[in-house]
Amino acid sequence: MLPTTDYICDVSGERLDVFLAANLPGLTRSAAQKLLDSGCVTLGGVCARKNRKTSFGEVYTVALAPPEDPVARPQDIPLDIIYEDADVVVVNKPRGMVVHPAPGHPDGTLVNALLWHCGNSLSGIGGVKRPGIVHRIDKDTSGLVAAAKNDHAHIALAAQLAARTLTREYDAIVRGVIKNDADTISAPIGRHPTQRKRQAVTEKNSRLAITHFYVTSRFDGYTYVHCRLETGRTHQIRVHLAYIGHPVVGDIVYGYKKPEFGLSGQCLHAGKLRFLHPSTGEEIELCAGLPGYFSEVLEKLGKRL
Repeated sequence: MLPTTDYICDVSGERLDVFLAANLPGLTRSAAQKLLDSGCVTLGGVCARKNRKTSFGEVYTVALAPPEDPVARPQDIPLDIIYEDADVVVVNKPRGMVVHPAPGHPDGTLVNALLWHCGNSLSGIGGVKRPGIVHRIDKDTSGLVAAAKNDHAHIALAAQLAARTLTREYDAIVRGVIKNDADTISAPIGRHPTQRKRQAVTEKNSRLAITHFYVTSRFDGYTYVHCRLETGRTHQIRVHLAYIGHPVVGDIVYGYKKPEFGLSGQCLHAGKLRFLHPSTGEEIELCAGLPGYFSEVLEKLGKRL
């Protein structure tokens, strides 16, 4: 019998395959459709159809298909490993590295490096291009990414993501001076209505998105903030901070259209990760110090005080 996990629907009126692709870590829409076509997704014990429209509060049971042979090839790429055991490996990803192969990025990714480092000991639940990947961060965001080394660990960590008990915290430098010392942004995020590669705060085909933040330092025209994700939507921190008028420095997609401080990407770092170990239940808290590019911007801003 295939392992199963339950997913509670937090949006109404969305195609089920779209919902699953957005909520199962590393699952593409085509892979979600295959799961549905093969009867691996049920609602109340009845197989669900891929074109079904979701309703808030529905509980879908997903039977995860057996892992496929990896397509991504192992590459000897150095990794900054923060934590590793038989179940989990956590890497401090550098800015500029893509997490998994995708159009335009067939290799040189974190997955390629993990395949070299871990060999065959990576969960296959994420599919042929995302073995082991439980969650992702953007190419130009640095920081902590967890990968599962077996299916048991993957299922356990994915469940923590769904239950919002896997904590991810970020450091960011934003444009403008934020007045409140701490605040919460609760605004739904979905695909931008006209620019399909972007996300936006919107009520249409969106999902609940919550970001907590507090101010660490204020500078002349800029603010250094610490953010904690309660949900994990695509580009969530970048979209939310831009939504309140304080886009992340260096984010040319959602903010100022020209690079600042010599940056080649956004000044956003996933510095803290906390989860329960999938086998022992022990709380694991990991930190990655600020990378050089981030510290250099802080130093430049400090001189402007």
